[in-house]
Order: sequence, then C-alpha cells, then structure tokens
Amino acid sequence: MIEKLPELVNGDERLVWRGRFLTVDFLIQVGDDSYLVSIQSGRIVSVERGPFYMRSWKFSVRAPAEAWEKLWDPVPRPGYTDILGVMKRGEARIEGDLQPLIANLRYMKEILATPRRLKGGH
Repeated sequence: MIEKLPELVNGDERLVWRGRFLTVDFLIQVGDDSYLVSIQSGRIVSVERGPFYMRSWKFSVRAPAEAWEKLWDPVPRPGYTDILGVMKRGEARIEGDLQPLIANLRYMKEILATPRRLKGGH
C-alpha cells in the first residue's frame, strides 16, 4: 500500500497544496517492511523499499502491519482514525526530528491515511 502513496497523494491537488511548504525524507515502517518517502513541496517524489544502510531521514513512523490495516479500514474504528490515535493506543512510534511532522500535521495525517481510499474509504 505504501508504494501507492505517490499516485494517491500527487493525484489530489488539494492535498499537495496543503503540503506545499514541506520538503522532507521520512521513514514509514509497516511491520518488518521499511519505506523511505521523499516529499518535495508537498509532492511525493519517491518511495523506496528497505532495508536501508547508511541512509538518513528526519523522522520515522513505525507500527505493526495490523495497526496500519486498522488505520486504513474504509471506516476506521475509534483510536484508528489517524496515526496519532494509533500512537496514543501504544501501537505506533514516531521518532526523530518531529518539527516537520508537527508543523505539517494535517498534511502528514492525511497522507498516512490515503491508502484507505484503496479500500473504498476517504
């Protein structure tokens, strides 16, 4: 699902506009699988699958695959409506330099939830 982020995000001009001030590389970990996501001016320019050696990123968002699947349910149940809810439940970790994430929180929460669209959600 993470590999689909470029088409899901870049095809949504409203979402790209919301992230227009963000340029960052960050890591998403889904279970044992890691992905390095590069964003430039709100557009996802690449998603690379790990493992990664000698690479850097500003922050990481890590959760078990089951937690991501619950986040991506078409109508997620309470506690799984956004990544902060998953973190509050103790099922996700957000680590590193959090300034870019917090400064662009709505954009980041929306891009992390976009795989929900592949299951008929919004």
